[in-house]
Amino acid sequence: MASKIQVQKLATLTGHRDCVYALEKSGEEHIIFSAAGDGMVAAWDLTNPENGELIAKVTTSVYALYYLQERNLLLIGQNQEGIQVIDLANKSILKSVALPKTAIFDIQAIPELNKVYVALGNGSIAILALDTFELQTQIRKADQSVRCLAYNKHTNELAAGYSDNVVRIFDAESMEVKYELTTHTNSVFTVAYTPDGELLLTGGRDAHLRVWETTQEYKERGYTIAHMYTINHITFSPDGNYFATCSMDKSVKVWDAATFKLLKVIDKVRSAGHGTSVNKLFWSGHHNQLVSCSDDRTISVWDINF
Repeated sequence: MASKIQVQKLATLTGHRDCVYALEKSGEEHIIFSAAGDGMVAAWDLTNPENGELIAKVTTSVYALYYLQERNLLLIGQNQEGIQVIDLANKSILKSVALPKTAIFDIQAIPELNKVYVALGNGSIAILALDTFELQTQIRKADQSVRCLAYNKHTNELAAGYSDNVVRIFDAESMEVKYELTTHTNSVFTVAYTPDGELLLTGGRDAHLRVWETTQEYKERGYTIAHMYTINHITFSPDGNYFATCSMDKSVKVWDAATFKLLKVIDKVRSAGHGTSVNKLFWSGHHNQLVSCSDDRTISVWDINF
């Protein structure tokens, strides 16, 4: 089965001077944003990937970016400082939102609810009004970091993975905890809903990829030991038929979303992959290209041909 997928490395994007932690979409399919430990936020054009364009430079490392399509704004999670809102049309800072002096691990906005959710290292989720970016409230359900967020528009639920090994499912409107998923044995670093909203995939430091049925009160369907070390991120292909995982074990893996069969391993030996931990993925609609970023300070662009 695995041999049916052809993977080719199209480009290696260099310019960041520290570990690259974040990848994010833009308003155009062929342009993506990246952010790193060097505080630099760059834009890359996949049609001409050699030269990144500096969008912003902040004073601390950046783990999280979020693009707001409706207003062409980029939210930058500036660790220890808060959120910078960048107006991309004129590359100016529209607003700086002060938050507790802690790491910012993830950002998720829901225009329908006029909310921005920010996952913080102090165990709380900060909620900002999307129209004004004013801090409305902070919801703290654990003493350890909130590492990742995902929104299910079909059920209006927000999934949050924590470093206390628990995935908490909130009603996105009221922020009441509806379910607590407790079978991970270590920090949960990534949560992702299937495009139809029927399954939640979770992964983290225990290297287990777990699958939960949202329609069955998040009953666990099963799990697989997906990597040798920490699963850092899960992302779905634009058509929803596949998903990819990346890991501290330096590899990227491509899976069939219907059968959960492993289809391809992208690593240094087989594909000239990354030399250290792969931190984040972005599966672009631009020629179905998969983008990965790493502690090795580079971003790789992969042509995935089914």
